[in-house]
Amino acid sequence: MRPVAEPVLEVVAASVGAIDRDRIETVGGGSINRSYRLVTLRGTRYLLKTNVKSALWMFEAERVALDELRATGAIRVPEAIHVSLAGDVSFLLLEYIELGHKTAAAAAACGRALAMVHQQVRPRFGWHCDNTIGSTRQINDWSTDWRAFFGDARLGYQLRLAADNGIGESITAAGGRLLDRLPGFFEGHKPAASLLHGDLWGGNWGATYGEEPVIYDPATYYGDRETDIAMTMLFGGFDRRFYAAYEEIWPLDAGFRRRRDLYNLYHVLNHFNLFGGGYRYQVSELLGTLLA
Repeated sequence: MRPVAEPVLEVVAASVGAIDRDRIETVGGGSINRSYRLVTLRGTRYLLKTNVKSALWMFEAERVALDELRATGAIRVPEAIHVSLAGDVSFLLLEYIELGHKTAAAAAACGRALAMVHQQVRPRFGWHCDNTIGSTRQINDWSTDWRAFFGDARLGYQLRLAADNGIGESITAAGGRLLDRLPGFFEGHKPAASLLHGDLWGGNWGATYGEEPVIYDPATYYGDRETDIAMTMLFGGFDRRFYAAYEEIWPLDAGFRRRRDLYNLYHVLNHFNLFGGGYRYQVSELLGTLLA
């Protein structure tokens, strides 16, 4: 049985040419979509991400994000070729980029490039559409107030989801106290509304065999650049050369260390909301640290 539905292959073929059915390969690395490497009869390779029909909006938002990141010219980003429906399947067709090892040179180049991406700024925080962080809807309503945006559309939203998902009254109450104390984390901090990747953990960057850094699977919006840097520290995958190169271009503010855990609480809460109880302890620990 072919792993990709025939209607999808027909729509793809109309866009990029006939697909070699014998060279379709499943690609791992994601828990939300099913992904495949396709090769046309002319030998051009593509990455195909598929999901249910209702996920079309998610792929459309991803295409817009990839386009905006790619337009900066600062870093390699896969080109979004086609987004569509085929029967009851939604899909996103992307340029396929062959990845090699994350060398020291690639890490440094990634740091410099990310700083240049962050230098793309707008007068407001948010994005012109909602998108997803993992499979969770990410609320991106425009705001001129970063603290209010982060408190409501990021932490507040995830805390409300966590309460609905049974994280417990004590953690919910602690989250409420943290929201009340948010002003203290932002005294003297007036961030620019920078173009962000939005989901920059170690699995969402790579390097070509020519040591060119690549970023993908974004959850893009305009926000405090510190949120991207904070997430690089949450699960690892970025070394000291990345951070040194970033700060050569745009040094971080002195208060970043105080806000790092605050920004990462958003992602840990999201992991609880996606994957359940294993992350409850980490949420509790972070809240305790932030409230101390």
